[in-house]
Amino acid sequence: MQTRIALCLLALAATGSQAAKPATIPGPAFPSFETPAALEARCTRDLGRAVAALAKLVRVRGGPRWLAAYDDLNGRLEDMSSPVAFLANVHPDKAMRDASEACDLRWQDFYSSLSQNEALYKAAKASTGRDEIDQHVLQTTVESFEDAGVNLPTAQRARAKQISDRITDLGQQFDRNIRDENTKLAFTLDELKGVPESILKDARRDDQGRLLLGLEAPVSVPVMQSATSAAARERMWRARQNQGGAVNLKLLAELSQLRREYAQLFGFKSYADFTLRRRMVRSTAKATLFLEQVRVAVAERETKELEELRQAKAQDIGQADTRLTRWDVAYYTERIKRQRYSVDQDAFRPYFPPQESLAFVMRMAEKMMGVRYERVASLKLWHPDVMAFRAVDVKTGKALAALYVDAYPREGKYDHAAVWSPRTAATRTQRVPQAALVVNFDRQGLSLEELETLLHEFGHALHNNLGTTRHSAGREVWDFVEAPSQMLEAWVYDPKVLALMRDVCPTCKPVPDDLLAQAKVAERYGKGMRYAVQRLQASYDLALYDADAADPMLLWARLQGETPLGHVSGTMFPAGFSHVATGYAAGYYGYLWSEVVAADMQTVFGANKLDPVVGRRYRDNVLASGGQLPPEAFVRRFLGRDTNADAFFEELKR
Repeated sequence: MQTRIALCLLALAATGSQAAKPATIPGPAFPSFETPAALEARCTRDLGRAVAALAKLVRVRGGPRWLAAYDDLNGRLEDMSSPVAFLANVHPDKAMRDASEACDLRWQDFYSSLSQNEALYKAAKASTGRDEIDQHVLQTTVESFEDAGVNLPTAQRARAKQISDRITDLGQQFDRNIRDENTKLAFTLDELKGVPESILKDARRDDQGRLLLGLEAPVSVPVMQSATSAAARERMWRARQNQGGAVNLKLLAELSQLRREYAQLFGFKSYADFTLRRRMVRSTAKATLFLEQVRVAVAERETKELEELRQAKAQDIGQADTRLTRWDVAYYTERIKRQRYSVDQDAFRPYFPPQESLAFVMRMAEKMMGVRYERVASLKLWHPDVMAFRAVDVKTGKALAALYVDAYPREGKYDHAAVWSPRTAATRTQRVPQAALVVNFDRQGLSLEELETLLHEFGHALHNNLGTTRHSAGREVWDFVEAPSQMLEAWVYDPKVLALMRDVCPTCKPVPDDLLAQAKVAERYGKGMRYAVQRLQASYDLALYDADAADPMLLWARLQGETPLGHVSGTMFPAGFSHVATGYAAGYYGYLWSEVVAADMQTVFGANKLDPVVGRRYRDNVLASGGQLPPEAFVRRFLGRDTNADAFFEELKR
């Protein structure tokens, strides 16, 4: 019943450079707590209310009214639990983050018990729906009870709950170890030659005058892409690879073993088999076959690109027989792009100021899908940088949703890019959705790649904000949820789309057409390497949750060792691979699988990516549907046919 989508925003701005409009947030205000004790008290109070509400629902014995009563409870529980759990990822006070996690564990205990409630399960099975939407939600609800162990014998049912609660606890520990690590590396100025001045000018120094740099993406990525010192790049690369440390490897080992045991309680050999039967892919065998098709499609291109990088390094250092290392890849990829295509990602930052970039993507949504974002001021949120917006339907003026934006890096904050959905829609009760977009961008401006990330994350936000599901209790399919965001990534290379910057920032200089055209060509370079890495990580995830128990680090070393660049001794990438520890366990393949759907949906827009007719059809058929129907059904309505992989594999050849 609990909805958490952390799947892959920006800024300190509203719609353009206009002053914030007086408005209110649709739905409940985001909870604010003065102290951890206040959060704990709220948690205790709400859990008491949840127990009382559950007891009331248990007395409803099924029938035509049951689904509505169950959905009312789902919405109420979501409002009480999800925002508080979210704070663990973003609150600046560690004590408050700890209190959030402690509360989340208490809610997990409640939810895992609720999911094994026999009275609710029987009522769900006895209920009937009025149409395919009700029937699908009831079916997935029944499946959720069954997957929680409601039908298991008493001892196995108790073990299933114990495992479920422990997995939540371990996942929290895993993410906390990454989030709170706060590693700082000391570099001399000579070691950082080539790194953009904007990265260095505000860096703190140690007592020897060396610059202290963290591992957050706005800092570490430019170092790995630009530092002329191979030793500096290696230090940063190794530190990034070792985030989480040996303790997280132990946690991941326990997580994989527990999930395997959980699946075996239900008669499945592996956790992958258990979970993938509910996804678009349907089986581990089909997911494995798909990943092999990707491997074959990119293998030759990857080999060619790696050899080009090796030759570039050989020429750079004057050593013909040099070997390419993993910390060379980002540096020489950028070097080739600059030399061959005259594309420097930092050159885009003056064109994309943070506030105006957020206004730009909001303007795109207005032109394409008929939704306008308005700033809501004077709200007390978890950090002064955070901004709030309300989404309004352009045609009717109706408030549709709320959006929170947390854009810039800080200590203790989630250090990648993701969207949380603390509140989902339910048109049956006029319940409006709310989303929180969390990224870590450079305050000096966005590169084109970072603007692409913004569009990706904003796609997730739109998926939440434009949902018009009848019930809040629908179940999203994890190997589809990335498709709406991946589809929008291509929009960043369209000059007609980028021209919307003039609407929100008349004083901003437009990106020169030749620079954008070169960037579009340059984006294709390295595609073989990128997809090969993603395929490797997805294959590792499936293998980790296969029937045979495997040590997470030994498994990674073996699989990575089979790749052209091999495994680097002393590194432990899985320790920081949060996706496989938490929500995407046995599901990381979904990023590639969703990209197949995204590429197919892009074809409908053709040359006019801002077409309001197609955009509205996309909004009404895809974004609005949420989890109330299978993705295959609403994607088919949008495409006018069944989806296929033609566009995806054709793109891999370009």
